[in-house]
Parts: sequence; structure tokens; C-alpha cells
Amino acid sequence: MRFFFPDSQDQVSPTYDFINDEYSPYRVRQRDDFYAHQAVKPAPYDGVLVSKAIVDGSAKGAGKYSTPQRERLYRLGVRDFFRLPATMTSLGDCGAFNYIDEEYPPYSVEEVLDFYMGCRFNAGISIDHVIFGYDPDLSDEDANPAWVRRREISLELAEKFIAAVEARNAKVRDEANKLEPVGAAQGWSPDSYADSVARLQKMGYRRIALGGMVPLKTPEILDCLKRISIVRADGVDLHLLGITRIDSMEEFSKYHVESFDSTSAFRQAFMDERNNYHTANGPYMAIRVPQVDGNPTLKRLILAGVVSQSEAIKAERECLQLLRKFDEDAVDVDEVMDALRGYQTLLGDAKKLKQVEKYRPTLTDRPWRHCPCDLCKQHKIEMVIFRGSERNKRRGFHNMTVLEAKMRKLTFA
Repeated sequence: MRFFFPDSQDQVSPTYDFINDEYSPYRVRQRDDFYAHQAVKPAPYDGVLVSKAIVDGSAKGAGKYSTPQRERLYRLGVRDFFRLPATMTSLGDCGAFNYIDEEYPPYSVEEVLDFYMGCRFNAGISIDHVIFGYDPDLSDEDANPAWVRRREISLELAEKFIAAVEARNAKVRDEANKLEPVGAAQGWSPDSYADSVARLQKMGYRRIALGGMVPLKTPEILDCLKRISIVRADGVDLHLLGITRIDSMEEFSKYHVESFDSTSAFRQAFMDERNNYHTANGPYMAIRVPQVDGNPTLKRLILAGVVSQSEAIKAERECLQLLRKFDEDAVDVDEVMDALRGYQTLLGDAKKLKQVEKYRPTLTDRPWRHCPCDLCKQHKIEMVIFRGSERNKRRGFHNMTVLEAKMRKLTFA
């Protein structure tokens, strides 16, 4: 089972100064910053997934790449741009969720192929259109006409896509530079997904990505996989778009799911209310110490005269100092908890103040001390402090090492 990490330009600076919270004046982001596969060993994924919408933009507007970054990706190719080791592969897609509100995908097959082959991806997914709902009992005749239309659009574009890939590959001499076409299957029920897979196979696809399943419950995904298994041809592998479900991966693999992609473990580091720092035995809540000069909400409170800037800076520094002393066994947990409560009281955030007591297990158990990952060994307690992208992204990279370790222990069919 292979795991692909969707790119969103998530990197960390190896020279970041955590004590002063500042970057080196000599830092050049693209040259010096690390991707997750450079920051931790073993690499926490088997390849990267990059969306055209992220790089080139979509109907929603500009992508996350600056013009120089985009030009560099096209010039160097995906392997050199991401500094991928030889064992890693790359997968391109269109980023269908970025144009989900459009009646028709905003890209042509030729534009997508220009992206895939221009950036020299190993494989690329055909253009698809996400279906909004799921109802296992609806036939084509009963289903929402918009759902039916979106599935047909996806299949029509898939047929054009594989023909265009074959035509372009015929002009490429080096086999290593040829693009593997991956068909995108959409549906609203087990039957509709199975029909999409059957039709993609007839077009010639040997690898099929199942899209639109992120909102589905695990039993619903399994129902679809079971139905697909009836029509699946020998040698055809499946990819789950946007799905992790680590506890169900062994079951998924029985139905020929060979790969998946997800940002869930990474994003939980800073998007989840509670499950920020993952371990083999369960998650912990990261300890919030807002930056006085970098937190927009806190800045507004200071400018409005609600919070004293000098008192906030003093409380912030005290929290950080006590956390580091705690990691050195120089102070006890209650002293740290008092400081954290005092800072949140000063900020006047009742919700965050109630959360402070939930930090106690994180401090008492000191999970960073038991983690074998390179980042926890190097940064220690900084890894569980919720504060700025450098700490938060490192914690996300750590979370992916936990996912990788769990995957290694699974037994696949």
C-alpha cells in the first residue's frame, strides 16, 4: 500500500531559531527549506501528489505557487523540484475540489497533459468532476441529473485523456519519461462507481483513482469496493483520493486498493481542536502559546486597548521559558499550568482558557521524549507547542511518521 502526500508547498526551515522565533537572514526558501521526506527518516510517504489547481490556479483564483515557483517546477521537473529520492514517484491530478462549483471542468485535456508531461510526472489522473452526494439505492434514471451529468463528463474526458496520453507517449523515446494514465472514477452509489470502473477498464486504464469518497463513511466505501471488485479486471489497481482510514487499510487492500493520498495526519497538527500530536497509543493536544506579534486576533485586542501589549509579552515569554524549564525537569507541571492559565486569562478567551486543563496529559506524559522521529529528538518540547507554522508544520511531519509506522505494521492482502 503506497501513500502519496498532496503538495501544498509545506516546508520547514532547518535553521529556524525557536528561542527568538526568527529566520536566518541568509535563508532562501526554495533552496534551503526541507520537505517532509528531507526532514525525517524514513520518509513518511512513497510519493507526492501535485494538483494543477495548486500550481496553475483554477476557477477560484490563483494557485499557491508564485510565478517564479511555477516556472521553476516546469523547468526542473517534479523530481528535482521536490528533491525526490529515486524510490519515490509522483502523481499529478487536476484538483477537482477547486472547481467543484463549476458546471464543467475549466481545463482541456491538452492543458492538463501540458502540465503532467511538462513537469515530468510519473503518472497523471484524468480530468474529473466531483459528485456532491451519495445514495446507494439510486439508478441512473432516479439519480440527480447533475450527478449523472458529472459522471458522464468524467468518463468522456477520461476517454479523450487516455487517447491523448497514448499519442504523446508514442513520441517519447525514453520509457522512463512516458506518463502512466490513471482514470478517475466518480459515482454516487456502489453500482455507479462499479460502472465507471468497468468503462474505464474498457478504455484501457490499468490504474483507477476513486474520487468523491472523502465524505463517505467507511462501510459505504467498503460497499463500493465490494461492488467494484465484481467488475474489476485482473491487473487493475485502485487509488483512493483523499482517504486515510488507517484502521481500514487492511480491509481496503483486499479489494485491490494499492495506494491512497491524504493530508489528514498533517493538517490535524494545526487544524484539529484537540488531536494535534499523534503517537502510536493515541493523540495529544498541543499547547497553545499565541505570538503577541504574530497572532491577528491578539493584535486587534492590543490595538483596541483591551489587552496590554507589555503584559501580553511578559506572559508569553514566561510561558515559553517555563515550558522549556519543564522539559529540563527544572519546574513542575503545576507551575507551567498556572502560567498558561494566566496568559489565556489575560487574553480573555474563555474557550481557550477552558482548554488549558486539557494540556496536563501532554505535559505529564511528555510524549516527545518517547518519539523516535528526528524532529522530536532535535526540538523536544517545541514540537508540542502550538505556535507559528515552523512548529506546527514540524508537528504535522511528525504525525506522518506515526502514520508511516502504523502502515508498516499492517498486513496487506
